Amino acid sequence: MAELMKGKRGLVMGVANDRSIAWGIAKALAEEGAELAFSYQGEAFGKRVQPLAESLGSSFLVDVDVTDDASMDAAFARLKDEWGSLDFIVHAIAYSDKNELAGRFINTTRENFKNSLSISCFSLIDIGRRAEELMPNGGSIITLTYAGSNRVTPFYNVMGVAKAALESSVRYLANDLGPQGIRVNAISPGPMKTLAGAAIGGARKTFRHTEANSPLRSNATLESIGGTAVWLSSDYGACTTGETIMVDCGYHVLGMPQTENL
Repeated sequence: MAELMKGKRGLVMGVANDRSIAWGIAKALAEEGAELAFSYQGEAFGKRVQPLAESLGSSFLVDVDVTDDASMDAAFARLKDEWGSLDFIVHAIAYSDKNELAGRFINTTRENFKNSLSISCFSLIDIGRRAEELMPNGGSIITLTYAGSNRVTPFYNVMGVAKAALESSVRYLANDLGPQGIRVNAISPGPMKTLAGAAIGGARKTFRHTEANSPLRSNATLESIGGTAVWLSSDYGACTTGETIMVDCGYHVLGMPQTENL
């Protein structure tokens, strides 16, 4: 442990279990000395998150619904009361009706479109606005995206549109918050074996395909994504903002599969 995050406090949002990308990030941050708070939504997720948080020495959990202003107000008020300030936030929150991730994108319903964009994208904007007050000395906000934001990806549909909006929001937030020393970045991993990833149809085929064709002939690990988040959250990331950092073993550089898989 190099203690790159010693003396820094932050909120991790979106841990579902020990295979979550958010968990990989939280673990890496804690190993570098960060003090963590965790958010969850509802009692069921709270029961999952509590033992994970405790394993990293954290008892600071807040129940928050990102679609409810009162819930968001209460969560950030508690963070302010107990800590006074924040150094970083990890936003690993996304949702869409999985039934609409299959079939044709053109059949996306109005309700699911609004819900997907609200939870997956607007929540970052809302969190950024609230975090600004708690980061008087600057800080880091990190979100998670996926290559389906700019390339058509099977079984991704409206989530691709939501992630495209999220990446654009990262750039606009980076510009708005930059004068206060607050950096905003996205990490874009390749396919991962997570609870969220499992909801996407064809997940196993996608995982095998990217593993067989990426330049490194592998998929990203939780440790590699966590390490990227540590860099972005630490003082070494002080001059990086508005970026989407690819952590996909190089898959994004390809125009076609490797010759042996054509």
